[in-house]
Amino acid sequence: SWETEGMQQRENAKNPKQALQVRQSSLSAWQIGARTAGPKTVHLKSAQKHEKEKQQSASEQAGSSTQNHLEQALTYFERGKSNYIPLRKNEVLQKHLATVESIALQRGLSPEGLNVLLNVALSGHLVNSRILKCLIPASVIAESSVVSAVSWLCVGKCSGSTQLLFLRWLIAMFDFIDHKEKLHALYGFFFCSLQDEKLCPYVCHLLYLLTRRESVSIGFSLLFFMVHILTLFFFFQGMQPHLQALLSLYKLFCPELVSITLPAKMKTYFKNSESLWKAAINTIRRRNQGTSPTSQQLILGTGHPQSRKRKWNTQLILPACSTDTNNPARSKEINHVDILSHSESFPVEQLHTFSQLLQNIHRLEFPSQMGSVLRNSLLLHYINCVKDESIYLRLYYWMGQTLQEECTWYKLDNQQYEEEFKDFLDIVYKTECFLQEGFSSCEEFLYKSLPLWDGFCCRSQILRLVSWIPLSSFSEMKPHLCEPLAQLFFTSSLYFKCSVLESLKELLQNWLNWHVMQLDIESDPKISPLNTTLSGLLNSVAELIHFVGWISTVALRLENNATFLMYFILDFYETVCDVYLKYNLPLLVMPPPGVFYPALLSMDSVSLNQLCYIMYRYRTNLVAAKENELIKKTILQFKFSSQTYQEYNQYIMAMVGCLWTSSAFQKDIHPQGIRLDPEVLKKTRVQEVRSSFNIVHHPALMGYAILFLQQAWPEDKTLNFNLIKGRRWNWYLEYLYMQGLQGLKLFIESSINRVSQVSQTKSGNVQV
Repeated sequence: SWETEGMQQRENAKNPKQALQVRQSSLSAWQIGARTAGPKTVHLKSAQKHEKEKQQSASEQAGSSTQNHLEQALTYFERGKSNYIPLRKNEVLQKHLATVESIALQRGLSPEGLNVLLNVALSGHLVNSRILKCLIPASVIAESSVVSAVSWLCVGKCSGSTQLLFLRWLIAMFDFIDHKEKLHALYGFFFCSLQDEKLCPYVCHLLYLLTRRESVSIGFSLLFFMVHILTLFFFFQGMQPHLQALLSLYKLFCPELVSITLPAKMKTYFKNSESLWKAAINTIRRRNQGTSPTSQQLILGTGHPQSRKRKWNTQLILPACSTDTNNPARSKEINHVDILSHSESFPVEQLHTFSQLLQNIHRLEFPSQMGSVLRNSLLLHYINCVKDESIYLRLYYWMGQTLQEECTWYKLDNQQYEEEFKDFLDIVYKTECFLQEGFSSCEEFLYKSLPLWDGFCCRSQILRLVSWIPLSSFSEMKPHLCEPLAQLFFTSSLYFKCSVLESLKELLQNWLNWHVMQLDIESDPKISPLNTTLSGLLNSVAELIHFVGWISTVALRLENNATFLMYFILDFYETVCDVYLKYNLPLLVMPPPGVFYPALLSMDSVSLNQLCYIMYRYRTNLVAAKENELIKKTILQFKFSSQTYQEYNQYIMAMVGCLWTSSAFQKDIHPQGIRLDPEVLKKTRVQEVRSSFNIVHHPALMGYAILFLQQAWPEDKTLNFNLIKGRRWNWYLEYLYMQGLQGLKLFIESSINRVSQVSQTKSGNVQV
């Protein structure tokens, strides 16, 4: 069709009249309904279809050729003819080895291929290290292949470096093994390998992944022997993190057998064992995730830290929860048969509904690598309901390891993967919100990373994680959190300052909510009395409020009392002023003068209205506390100091003097207030200086006064503010209330008796 069209164009070039007729006929056909476009479109679609089929056929031929090369290579290795021929002198070996490496990195190896190559690598082959480095599974790893590979360790044909590399591979591929029952049966064998000093860290890591509550139910005498051996290693080798990790698990399951005191702070227990394979695994997993709907549903989240070199890595991927996701038939069979059985454990890959969670919550078997649970709401429900310390221990370890390895400002190589790290931090934050609990591993990460943070990279994610820092002693938080955060706060933009204040407000709210939850469970006899921790909570909350007050005072000076900044500062104190009544915490901290007076003299009505509401809530809380003291008629362990009442009264006198009695510069008695000598006021030469900040002349309310005068006396163009007095003063107040200044209304009606009486009696004959 294309050749015919070309010949027709050449003929038209020779005969212009005929060409004109062709163009006219084409135009008329287009006007009628694009009749000439039909055949052309058909030819185009036919050509595209032919080209697509041609490409698909070429792709199938290439795939078939690649598969044939791989089968030849596996057959070659399985026969074992090249065990003693050096690699440089064996071109056939080089060819097959290159084939296996290329295919493994591109699409992974089948379970059968992994079985062959594992036996070759651990049977003393000259290229065993290169073979182990390319053992990337395309789907799953057969448990029988792993058990067979472990048996080669008993023969003694592989060197210590090969054994170490195999253990690293086994740790990295742990969640790809389809079953682990036979592997759990080898627990004692792996434990005996702890005596090898080089293998010990990796054996501990493997045992850490294998250890379950059933693992320590092997008999008291045997478990006592294992703990005794670990304790001896612990004393001889020192405070090694890998030994500490394993002992901490044993202590959770059998605390009576582990008598030594372990450090309470979490730390990085194990070195990264996955750097050789992780990036390639993620590449293959992403490809499978895009092509397989089943695997896409079951791949729930992020795995261990990725390669530092990141040769193939382009995204941070979480490991699949399931270990047998590529066999839908078997999964369907399991769902219909095994769910109704009464087996000892219930694998998480079979968990799909909330009802299944409720039915099997007592026998749920979690994945050994805990990153899988972050995007699974059912597993998060389980963690929230069943307080299993071993699960938290595994989750904290994995998360701390991942945060340290993936932090974009720790290592220069990670900077190009900032977006992936942001996504991971978002997942962690959402998990904390779901559990309503901060992770100690995130706390440690923040304490280590904030001194190196530039305040720009992953800003919103880091500040949101700050809001979930667990409650602890403020003296520990100050050098690690407050000092580096304050340095960034003072030297950064207005937007960054507001973001930090919002984060610290959420941190305070999370601490207070934790306190409320502790009050709810205080009656439980298993819970220690709250009074033992209330003093520490009061100190930490008070110190946090004082810290925010200090940085807010400095920030207002740096930003010239910016209205946007003032909103976030007063929003923080809206939480502070209600701590006693809303959160049942006997604490009230007044805002510093550097915050109170700029808000009182602000030119923005929103800030003034916020301040009035805050002072109203302070009064409500203080009155309730005083009444509570009088009702109980006893000396309470925690009560507000007289300094709090005194400072509140000083602020109230300043506000009433400004907004109502027009005597702010005379009656303000606060040491840092706005009191001025009469001689100084005369030198200002300001007319009616005494009334310059009442509700009529206040810069924040003068706009409302102008509108009120224009509506009340439209014919008067002079805008005489002296007209607003007596009964008109009360009318003006009602006008302000109608404009939405409810904070001002609550403050005036609660703090000024005469106006509250007028509002209640609705009489307008009171003179002011």
